[in-house]
Amino acid sequence: MALLRMRNAAFLSGSARAGPISMEISAGERLALPCSSPREAAIVALLATGIVKATSGSVLVDDYDPRVQSVHCKRAAALVPHEPLDLTDHEFARYVAYRAALWNVDRARALAHARRLLERLDGMHEAFAYPLVAALVVEPKLVVLDRPQRAYAAQIAAAVGTRATLSTHASFAAARAFAA
Repeated sequence: MALLRMRNAAFLSGSARAGPISMEISAGERLALPCSSPREAAIVALLATGIVKATSGSVLVDDYDPRVQSVHCKRAAALVPHEPLDLTDHEFARYVAYRAALWNVDRARALAHARRLLERLDGMHEAFAYPLVAALVVEPKLVVLDRPQRAYAAQIAAAVGTRATLSTHASFAAARAFAA
């Protein structure tokens, strides 16, 4: 069963546009998608998690339609944004607790899981590790990486493990580092 299905999915709002895109990602698959610009890569990542709704075509996340079942989509797919999180350790712990409460995950279990993940990401700058850990703390089926840092490709792949993964990139060269 596909965890992400996009059929001629496009987004258009003012000068922001992406698509049309057709793709399918099943459990355990990884796809690195080069896009024509950083803006398009970001929009595709938002479409793939159901945060932004397609203006034409269709998107299904774990067989849920983001237009009517957005909460289910957000539980199945986690977005790792391009922007680093500039947080202190204390602020990050509060953020993990917030995410745990949002998705009904035990706070203590989420914090312990976050600590283990951070240990595995040793050497990765915290500002880039924090968004990844925050996304993985609720153990999504699909991880969507918006223009991930090429320097951390191996660590990101290890942290994501066997989950289905879509990474968007603003160039073919950047996508190559994340290709399956």
